[in-house]
Amino acid sequence: MLRKILSVIAGYLVFAISSVLLFTLTGHHPHQDAPFNFQLITIAYGVFFSILAGAVVQLIAKQKSLTLNYILAFVMFALAGTSMALSGGSHWTQLFAMFVFAPVSIVGGYIANRGAVSK
Repeated sequence: MLRKILSVIAGYLVFAISSVLLFTLTGHHPHQDAPFNFQLITIAYGVFFSILAGAVVQLIAKQKSLTLNYILAFVMFALAGTSMALSGGSHWTQLFAMFVFAPVSIVGGYIANRGAVSK
């Protein structure tokens, strides 16, 4: 059970730390309007790390079910929604997290499972 909990925490940390790094290294503020090009870069970057986060959940949990990936997606959705409710300014980053990155983390678990099955 502890392994499953830690897998979701680790998956979320992959996503969250990568997000913080993106905005820190680029000097953009996540709650301010951003140029369309930067938003596209953010989507590509976020999708990559969301897939990685979903795969990390599967690799740590060592299970075939995607249940923990659904939990990770829910956590990502809920924390982004909470952040949106508590912060002012533009909410484009939270909306991407809720409606793009959270669902994509499930795909990461699926891909990790497919890789484990083909071995």
